Amino acid sequence: MVDCNAIMRNYSRYMLVIFNFFFVLTGVIIVSVGISAKAYYNEYDHLLDDKYFYVSNLVISVGAVIFIIAFFGCYGAAKENACMTTTFSTLLIIIFILEALIGIGGFVLRHKTEQILEQALNDTLKEYKQNDTQEITATWDAIQREFHCCGVTNYTNWFNSSSYFPLNSTSLPLTCCDIPAGSIGYLSCNSSSTTLHNETCLEAFGDRIRENTSAIEIVGIVLAVIQLLGIILSCYLAKQIRSDYETV
Repeated sequence: MVDCNAIMRNYSRYMLVIFNFFFVLTGVIIVSVGISAKAYYNEYDHLLDDKYFYVSNLVISVGAVIFIIAFFGCYGAAKENACMTTTFSTLLIIIFILEALIGIGGFVLRHKTEQILEQALNDTLKEYKQNDTQEITATWDAIQREFHCCGVTNYTNWFNSSSYFPLNSTSLPLTCCDIPAGSIGYLSCNSSSTTLHNETCLEAFGDRIRENTSAIEIVGIVLAVIQLLGIILSCYLAKQIRSDYETV
């Protein structure tokens, strides 16, 4: 007579080992996404809220812990150790909760990006070309150059907010304009320049930050759902192993 429970237990054991292989791959993906997001955020750390770094740090930590957790799952499945399998299930549940929180945190930050950035951009705009603010100046120049934008919501922000560019001036930072390759001699950028960037930095820069935050959000939620399979398999296997012990 075919022992259905034995067959199911063996299948669940092998499936759990296979799941752990993919589980490790998810850890690699999570760490990669976290490091990429953090590296990108670090370029603009003067403008971004600490919450962006907290989320990316949590993503990296979760990914690193996954490698340790996978050991419990593989060992528990291979040796049919109920204690190790139960430990694996418990740790998976914790990771599942953390990844769900990462997804929720990414969702909240994505929808608050414009509000957070607008305040930070307006505050740092006032410090452009001021003493001891070379990093802020370099960051603003990098943003305007990379995203082909000028000012927070308009190039006139430079006249209204920055003491370096007074209200009666038409001069703008050179990075507000496209500088033709091979240009030499005196260069200037003003409100009537034909190469003036029309895009606003709040919109252009904000879109890129939202894309990175959205990636964290998607990774957190999708991988949390996938790990539900591991929780179900490990709980089932632990139950079957305990059942066999009790029968014996």
